[in-house]
Amino acid sequence: MKIFVRDIVKKLEELAPIEYAESYDNVGLIIGNYDQEIKNILITLDLTEEVFNESINKKCNLIISFHPIIFKPIKNITGKTFSERVIISALKNDISIYVIHTNLDSIWKGTSDYISKLLKINKEKVLFPKKYTIKKMITYVPVNYAEKVRNSLFEAGAGNISNYSHCSYNFDGIGSYMGNKSSKPFSGKKESFHMEKETCIGVIFPSHKEEMIKNSLFKSHPYEEVAYEIYNIENINPYTGIGFIGEIEKDMNESNFLLFIKKKMNLSCIRHSYFTGKKIKRIAFITGSGRFGIETAVKEKADVFISSDLKYHDFFKSEKKIFIVDIDHYESEKISKNLLKYFLDKSFTFISIYKSEVYTNPIRYFY
Repeated sequence: MKIFVRDIVKKLEELAPIEYAESYDNVGLIIGNYDQEIKNILITLDLTEEVFNESINKKCNLIISFHPIIFKPIKNITGKTFSERVIISALKNDISIYVIHTNLDSIWKGTSDYISKLLKINKEKVLFPKKYTIKKMITYVPVNYAEKVRNSLFEAGAGNISNYSHCSYNFDGIGSYMGNKSSKPFSGKKESFHMEKETCIGVIFPSHKEEMIKNSLFKSHPYEEVAYEIYNIENINPYTGIGFIGEIEKDMNESNFLLFIKKKMNLSCIRHSYFTGKKIKRIAFITGSGRFGIETAVKEKADVFISSDLKYHDFFKSEKKIFIVDIDHYESEKISKNLLKYFLDKSFTFISIYKSEVYTNPIRYFY
């Protein structure tokens, strides 16, 4: 069975839609061709020259990288940096590169979910909900077709609110129209004014499913010209965004908690603020660089805030209100390889999917 780049991309973007990546990020197919047939796949956190050579050795012609190999605009490619050399080598060797980064961080079943399960945290909600991830559609349907159209919208992914599905708002009214001589009216005659009993249907849906929702509407609606409205709504989606907050089943003191996460996440080094003397129960976590989340974690009454890339003065923000823990950027995100391999292995059993064995953390510690 042949598998192409587009097949992998489709599956990955079902998991983590690129619409949910941060505006500064660069995700998706960075280098390559959607129609390229896949031999093997290599998954990595960072794409270095060593990782690229590993892909050659393992005969992988698709590399899935968590961190973008191209992050800022490149004015020229001369091979002066490792990223430019990787780009040149990828083009020469017909190796595609796909990036899945902050969009994987932003989804409920992404990196934060993997960590919460690893640390046995009952995840409550995201720490920074992403705005404008919910849209609303209003459409007008002949009364006798309302059920058909409504169900088609539900099947396409509309009408889900937290623990509820098949949610919609409906009311009946009268619509009017008059088609010209080229029209094909569903009811009434050409060039004649007509009034039709209609049901107004309103549903919400995740913003990344807009095209699917529209296609479903057009296929199920009987009118030649379908009237509909789509707009962003201000409602917060508690399941889409950066970071998470939740609770562990049994509280523990700060020293034991450090030992716990050190063992569970296989950490060699942890930086932290002064002990507050409080028990750890409620936990706020942001993978990667999360220094911006300290104040929000305090407002959410978290006992500990865990992230990485914290600066000297960030630890002063503890003020014994919250225990602050820095576990290193690489260490907080290396689990993305496990998550992606597990996800892809379930769908693509005909190709080999490897996790990179290269330790790409550029930081070293002297003990």
